[in-house]
Amino acid sequence: QVQLVESGGGLVQAGDSLRLSCAASGRTFGAMGWFRQAPGKQREFVAAISRLSGNTYYADSVKGRFTISRDNARNTVYLQMNSLKAEDTAVYYCAARGPANSASYSPSAYDYWGQGTQVTVSS
Repeated sequence: QVQLVESGGGLVQAGDSLRLSCAASGRTFGAMGWFRQAPGKQREFVAAISRLSGNTYYADSVKGRFTISRDNARNTVYLQMNSLKAEDTAVYYCAARGPANSASYSPSAYDYWGQGTQVTVSS
């Protein structure tokens, strides 16, 4: 049974940091990524990382503040979020591709999703 379980969300103040984790199980995954969805908005791409090369990709809105990383041995992906802003408030979702190694900006490219973890940044 495939599972992606996020953790690490919470309520912080603007300028603080948080680290999200996503523990994946049930198969070997390809590229993994993080997306977020704020109330009344569409789900948007945050960051992604390929499996083999470890190449990373970021949305312009988080570039320089967020860092995605992964531990393939543990099937875990992380999102280090620094200098958080109120506009980062959203539910953050972990996503994984099945066999495909290459990262994608599109939610439809991902086969598996976690349940989401709430990140709230107060200004």
